[in-house]
Amino acid sequence: MILTITNIKRAGSEQIESVTVEHGLIKGWNLPAEGEVIDGQGGTLAPALVELHAHLREPGQTEKEDLASGLAAAAAGGYGTVVCMPNTRPVIDDPATVRALIEKAEGLGFARLKPAAALTRGQKGEALAELSYLKEAGAAMFTDDGLTNEDARVLRLGLEYAGSLGMVVSVHAEDATLRAGGVMNEGPVSEALGLPGNPAAAEAARVARDLEILAGLREQGRSARLHIQHLSTARALDLVREAKARGLPVSCEVCPHHLDLTDEALRSFDAVYKVAPPLRTRADADHLLQGLLDGSVDCLATDHAPHTRAEKERDLLEAPSGIAYIELAFPLMWTRFGERLGLEQLLDLMTAGPCRVMGWPEPSLDAGAPADLVVLDLHTERAVNPAEFKSKAKFTPWQGQTLRGWPLLTVVGGRVAYWRG
Repeated sequence: MILTITNIKRAGSEQIESVTVEHGLIKGWNLPAEGEVIDGQGGTLAPALVELHAHLREPGQTEKEDLASGLAAAAAGGYGTVVCMPNTRPVIDDPATVRALIEKAEGLGFARLKPAAALTRGQKGEALAELSYLKEAGAAMFTDDGLTNEDARVLRLGLEYAGSLGMVVSVHAEDATLRAGGVMNEGPVSEALGLPGNPAAAEAARVARDLEILAGLREQGRSARLHIQHLSTARALDLVREAKARGLPVSCEVCPHHLDLTDEALRSFDAVYKVAPPLRTRADADHLLQGLLDGSVDCLATDHAPHTRAEKERDLLEAPSGIAYIELAFPLMWTRFGERLGLEQLLDLMTAGPCRVMGWPEPSLDAGAPADLVVLDLHTERAVNPAEFKSKAKFTPWQGQTLRGWPLLTVVGGRVAYWRG
């Protein structure tokens, strides 16, 4: 297949150009138009975004999301590659399931799927899953995401074994005993609302423990690599900074919702704002943003977590945690923080940054590079309309808000995965 995208600008340039794609690779720039020709409408061409943390709910919870809706939503958000989490029903902890998901996703024609597999059998935290076979089947990383690896010895064994395979272990760092029944950030707002709080110490204490486990393995010459999901507190980020200064092989991600929203939103008693870890204070959010600016944070991830509307209409004590917004992540970040971050750094956090975490080749727009591309309209403002979402979760905290930076076209492996035109 040959595809030519005309009337585009490369990220960082104002010159109008065209790019030709053939057999899944970038053939070259400003060549005579061949094959299917798409007008890029003056948009900015960049490598397709990479998502390391999304919940696509298949198998077993397809009333919330499935591969087709979730990967279509990802492509509409400008993502070319998505790592899906294993907390499905059944849990993704066997090689056959990994292979089946990859095969099904390949036939859909949307974003590329790289399933994460459970670190432990059934995500029970008791015995390691068959990590080597899961890697052979195509698992991208190991994680008991959503569960917090309470048994430190099992996590240590998992880090050591995964490290020997050259694989990353990703953790939801939260002390379950400190979190207890907390449904929002513990602080003045939770006290005023009379709701059980989840203290910042729950995250920091678990991050500290996991980093010490990593340090011990490093002292023994082990090649373990730890990735900490969705940091939400200033203290936890400082612990990661200190660990990196010590040379520990640790990386971390931050989610846009933890930058843009705070626990003040829970005054509405609307469970659309209930997430895990919870929305924190403005001081925490500002500290996380500084971590993006100074390079302490390795990448952005959405933790796209769809639920049914009926589930999210329950009260805050009963509703599940999670926000689904993979289609809005880049426009939200560009609108709210583009001025401070700049386009180059924001794109790095959403493309090359995730690849560095995983040890994958960094994306490129050079001839010969894989044709995973996105064309972004950085200037036109559009109101958020959940009815247009590809995701099954057609509701959002940002409904009606005006954002810019919307993807116009997403190309994955040389084929069109999304085209707003």
